[in-house]
Amino acid sequence: MELGLYTFADVNPVPSRSKGEEGAERLKHLIEEIELADQVGLDVFGLGEHHRPDYAASAPAVALAAAAVKTKNIRLTSAVTVLSSDDPVRVFQQFATLDLLSNGRAEIMAGRGSFIESFPLFGYNLEDYDQLFAEKLDLLVALCDNETVSWSGELRAPINGRGVYPRPLQDPLPLWIAVGGTPQSLARAGAMGLPVALAIIGGEPRRFAPLFDLYREAARRAGQEASKLKTSINVHGFIADTTDAAADQFYGPQAEVMNRIGRERGWGPTNRAHFDMSRGPDGALFVGEPELVAQKIIAHHRLFKNDRFLLQMAIGLMPHDQIMRGIELYGTKVAPIVRKALTESDEEAKATA
Repeated sequence: MELGLYTFADVNPVPSRSKGEEGAERLKHLIEEIELADQVGLDVFGLGEHHRPDYAASAPAVALAAAAVKTKNIRLTSAVTVLSSDDPVRVFQQFATLDLLSNGRAEIMAGRGSFIESFPLFGYNLEDYDQLFAEKLDLLVALCDNETVSWSGELRAPINGRGVYPRPLQDPLPLWIAVGGTPQSLARAGAMGLPVALAIIGGEPRRFAPLFDLYREAARRAGQEASKLKTSINVHGFIADTTDAAADQFYGPQAEVMNRIGRERGWGPTNRAHFDMSRGPDGALFVGEPELVAQKIIAHHRLFKNDRFLLQMAIGLMPHDQIMRGIELYGTKVAPIVRKALTESDEEAKATA
């Protein structure tokens, strides 16, 4: 199982200094975080696209390209690209360029996005929400699979036998679909034979496990090769030297973000009691010292049989030094425990087969 991180490059939406200075420092820290994740042996780093004052990453491919030239092994992906309000040709070209700069380490994680600001910003009608994503995903798949593309839809001008360049080093360029728990989205990804990343930021994760069964069954019915199917769970969490320190450091920034978004969407406010319950064995938060977090990752792998696990630690205004320590512990302490346990489990399964 691949182990990695993702972030939205959060910034203070009402900083005491200029927003340019705030953004410049956050992006500097972001590159340092990706460099460290690479150095400690993590597998993947994802960067989400947002168009709000509380996030600095509206152009993930640009920031990931900066990280590409400073890293050697870690895979670099969007998390997510808001495909509905972007042009698939430009998305493909940007990530193909990232792939060339990184010597074949780029991926696209495409999704509808968790906010709607990009639709009016780029001139799209929210009434076309579903159709925009379906059509643009169809085009993006065609671009990944073919150098010369012929395609037509209802909401975008057709492409008639045009070549799309540059071509990526990887053939095809990896494309994941990000979903938030809607069964239809899982079924569509399975039917298309595309890897799927499931965001779990609340509730009991075990309740989401049947969605991967649905995904695999949809792929089987569509005649997709099992080798093409990959799954990821993307969660919130934080690692520190002690569990108490991890909880105390993470609660404030994470709660502030969840409450801010909750006010926009009509959610009830969170509190420390809810947070502490969520970081328990059956909750959605992966917070604690390395051994505890590792064991929770292993337990959820038994449930999901997932190929990838991505952790969002840099959420809200988490101090940079705490994030860097968390990344160090993730790579040097958590990852070895998880990899050893899964290797031993795989060997036991082969021995009894």
